Amino acid sequence: MAKSSADDEELRRACEAAIEGTKQKVVLSIRVAKSHGIWGKSGKLSRGNMAKPRVLAISTKAKVQRTKAFLRVLKYSNGGVLEPAKLYKLKHLSKVEVVTNDPSGCTFMLGFDNLRSQSVAPPQWTMRNIDDRNRLLLCILNTCKDVLGRLPKVVGIDVVEMALWAKENTPAITKPQGNLKDGPITETVTEGEMKVTVERELVSQAEEEDMEALLGTYVMGIGEAEAFSERLKRELQALEAANVHAILESEPLVVQVLQGLETATNCVEDMDEWLGIFNVKLRHMREDIESIETRNNKLEMQSVNNKALIEELEKLLERLRIPSEYAACLTGGSFDEARMLQNIEACEWLANALRSLEVPKLDRSYANMRSVREKRAELDKLKNTFVKRASEFLRNYFASLVDFMISDKSYFSQRGQLKRPDHADLRYKCRTYARLLQHLKSLDKNCMVPLRKAYCSSLNLLLRREAREFANELRASTKASRNPTVWLDGTTGSNQNANTSDTSTVSEAYAKMLTIFIPLLVDESSFFAHFMCFEVPALVPPGGVADGNKGVPNDSDNENDDDLGIMDIDDNDKAGKKSADLEVLNESLRDLLDGIQEDFYAVVDWAYKIDPLRCISMHGITERYISGQKADAAGFVRILLDDLENRISTQFSRFVDEACHQIERNERNVRQLGVLSYIPRFSTLATRMEQYIQGQSRDLVDQAYTKIVTIMFVTLDKISQTELKYSDVLLLENYAAFQNSLYDLANVVPTLAKFYHQASESYEQSCTRFISTIIYYQFERLFQFARRIEDLMYTITPEEIPFQLGLSKMDMRKVVKSSLSGVDKSISAMYKKLQKNLTSEELLPSLWDKCKVFLSFEECTF
Repeated sequence: MAKSSADDEELRRACEAAIEGTKQKVVLSIRVAKSHGIWGKSGKLSRGNMAKPRVLAISTKAKVQRTKAFLRVLKYSNGGVLEPAKLYKLKHLSKVEVVTNDPSGCTFMLGFDNLRSQSVAPPQWTMRNIDDRNRLLLCILNTCKDVLGRLPKVVGIDVVEMALWAKENTPAITKPQGNLKDGPITETVTEGEMKVTVERELVSQAEEEDMEALLGTYVMGIGEAEAFSERLKRELQALEAANVHAILESEPLVVQVLQGLETATNCVEDMDEWLGIFNVKLRHMREDIESIETRNNKLEMQSVNNKALIEELEKLLERLRIPSEYAACLTGGSFDEARMLQNIEACEWLANALRSLEVPKLDRSYANMRSVREKRAELDKLKNTFVKRASEFLRNYFASLVDFMISDKSYFSQRGQLKRPDHADLRYKCRTYARLLQHLKSLDKNCMVPLRKAYCSSLNLLLRREAREFANELRASTKASRNPTVWLDGTTGSNQNANTSDTSTVSEAYAKMLTIFIPLLVDESSFFAHFMCFEVPALVPPGGVADGNKGVPNDSDNENDDDLGIMDIDDNDKAGKKSADLEVLNESLRDLLDGIQEDFYAVVDWAYKIDPLRCISMHGITERYISGQKADAAGFVRILLDDLENRISTQFSRFVDEACHQIERNERNVRQLGVLSYIPRFSTLATRMEQYIQGQSRDLVDQAYTKIVTIMFVTLDKISQTELKYSDVLLLENYAAFQNSLYDLANVVPTLAKFYHQASESYEQSCTRFISTIIYYQFERLFQFARRIEDLMYTITPEEIPFQLGLSKMDMRKVVKSSLSGVDKSISAMYKKLQKNLTSEELLPSLWDKCKVFLSFEECTF
């Protein structure tokens, strides 16, 4: 017999995959054929109702209180994959009917009481054989009985016959045989098959044969089947009673086994009690031995501890002693330069004494002793007194140094003399107290905040005074004539281009300002960072200058102003280690250098007033300095350079906007012919701008080119629209002038090359329109006649055109004769008209050549 599709594991897995996500478990899946036809005499379906392959699946879904059962219909997709087609709830199954017209008995119908249209015949399901049919129907009935507690109506099949078939075809269940090497042996049947298994373990094989013979002698109806069922139940109860009796007969053997187990238990309890007694004796012996060893060890340990305690007390007393010379120096000593060595020694002793009384330098058990706490409080009082005295002295000292320098005018630039700021003496005097500042920071970090503010406040006055005096004298000593800012205004005279005096001294003055003060500010930032004990990397290497200032002399030739001549107090500190107080340093640098930017701004504004184009060279100079400032501690210097760059860009943008405004003013004139004034002037402006480009200021100039040329072209188009008769002439002459004036620059400047090509395209378009207008004016009748013929060809056939009014062959001859009879005069008139309209004589030959080429092309086309 062929294997049933109900045992096909692949089919079951395909069904489970099709209903994945519904939390339903497939109990049984089997292949069927679905049809709606009527079985004929031949026992085959009619051709109009062919059977379709389907799969019926019985599934269940477990709920909290009850279990739901479903009948699923699945069909095959185009790719051969099962997909859900219909879903029926078994609680609505009311009838199971086997079709009597099918001689094989393999066709049945399922009736549901909740179908919307009862007038439509339910589908018929056809199985491959009787076994598949019985297996499916039996599974449906058992599921209804177990889950719903009732059975649907069965029509066309005998229930007793179904029960006998279930008994004969139910596979055996293999029970677990124990744990083997590879694990327990599992059952060989599924859960759904176990539900229909007949409990044959309660009857013997002989009884089964007698039951089959007895059933064979009956032709049963419904009532006799119920009577037979009652009889079978009574016999089953008798068999169960016999099995219970057999179990009771084996009681003596069970009693004997229990007695053996009780004897073994008593032996084990006696052994456990015996072992417990020996364990107690051994523990007592071990405790006695440990007690003897402890008494012997204590005597030896006591002598050793007494000796060590005396040594520790002597060391502790030495730590708690304060030398009188250090106490006098910390509480009332002088801070003169001659006394600084004693002050440094006292600070070092105080710092070491404080660290020695802290864990882990001092053992944790000594930290809470009364004598240690009192001595620590005394040391803290000494520390606070010394820090307060030293901080007050340093604040007054910084102010007195700066006041002395400000009161002496020889430190600053004077009329007729530019003086480079020199802070060598100031730094030399500050280095005397650099070591003291490091000790103050180690003793009390909070005292550094007011000291840094005092230093910044004092030195800021000196730096601003130096920058102001230097900038004023720099501007006064620079000789440069002022260039007008009106570059592209058409109202100015033609001699403007000649007014291009040399203003290089302006940008040189700005460069000198940066050359003098940017290294100074970087050095001051570096000196302040190290002098005020910020843990930041060095700004410049020893004996060198900042990267962006190569070639700029330092304050001293062979001396590094940032070398304070001191060593790190903490041996764990590493040179160049970045610290978290970098942000605090930048805030202090703002206090130190804030306000000095105003003098730089004044130089920039002064240079802009003399020659706005010098913004280009100043922008390049500033960019070179920005690329050289990479140290983190010079944050304010980078901010200053960025602000200068933005201010220069803003000033140059003002110049570009003014130039654009001057170009737009040309639009207001009533009528303009020939080349507009700003076209040739722009070439002069672009030439000077290219001469001023330095460094990376290419982008600044390219942006200006883009804005100005765009306004130029837009304004030119607006002016050309004021009088359309001369629009194309104005456009072609100005675009030609633009190309001629910028030919050399466009070859080297990509931005101007782009606008050069744009002007070339606009020039060609204007020429084409202008030439077309002139030709059309001379041969107007001929072109009108040709246009009428072209328009009629859209509506009528070419053969009908000669019969239209005014378009006959005679009319065409007249038009051609009148137009071409005086062609020499017409061409001469075209040349004169072209010559009359053009204001630029140099454009006449090229335009006339284009006109002749265009005229020959039109004649060929006509």
